[in-house]
Amino acid sequence: MYRVLIPVDEEENRAVDQARYVTSLPNAAAEVTATVLYVVPPGELDTADEVAFSEVDSAVAVAELLEEHDVSVERVVEDGGVSEEIVRTVDELDSHEVVMGGRKRSGVAQVLLGSTTQDVFLSTERPVTVTGTGTVFSDDRRRVLLPVDRDPDRARQQAEYVAGLPDATETVEATVLYVFPHQDYAGAPDHEFEEIEAAVEAAAYLEEQGVTVERVATGGEVARTVLDAADEREVDGIVVGGRKRSGVQKVVMGSTAQDIILSAERPVTLTG
Repeated sequence: MYRVLIPVDEEENRAVDQARYVTSLPNAAAEVTATVLYVVPPGELDTADEVAFSEVDSAVAVAELLEEHDVSVERVVEDGGVSEEIVRTVDELDSHEVVMGGRKRSGVAQVLLGSTTQDVFLSTERPVTVTGTGTVFSDDRRRVLLPVDRDPDRARQQAEYVAGLPDATETVEATVLYVFPHQDYAGAPDHEFEEIEAAVEAAAYLEEQGVTVERVATGGEVARTVLDAADEREVDGIVVGGRKRSGVQKVVMGSTAQDIILSAERPVTLTG
């Protein structure tokens, strides 16, 4: 089974978007088991023992929507540091994916990544998906975009995530994209996919696993070009490989990955 953790807060609309994403996974009714987690935040007077799952409207809405689509659901309430409990639970359950609902708007429609979501991104090596709002998913095939950089390890992790989706060989179509930074001017060099080892290896791995692959190389501003490619192909999700290590093994999120996560209106998954 494909195990998914869905941590929710009290914002019901965001939580429902998380549930809709999970129900859209290939063959979700037969292949997916979901754990809906509500963490009582620090500072609340109540503890997990004193808060019933049925009292949290957003969590109930998620569980009910999943069960309407015949997805197996476990209901969990914990307390403590929210991001710490999410990371602990995903490890305890050995989940394949964490599905967060973390985009928020502040000020003049500025999009922000919630602090809990960012903490989870940087604290786990498992794939973390931030869902979009109002996304319409494909009914038959799942189209995903993998924008890769020149790091073969990151590209391989992106490919492994896609190949590990439920029924990937039967239902997933992947576009592996490499963007030559800012090379969209007149007279720019030819953009050859085969020049990029990480892209070639990611595409080859996916094909070895039976996933249909499109290879694309182009030039331009990276984040904008990725988002345009996602829109043109009407993909169901973007899979980025943005975790990097800096200083004394400090984990940071690459600026391009963060730009894509904040700017996309469709689900974006950050792999290890």
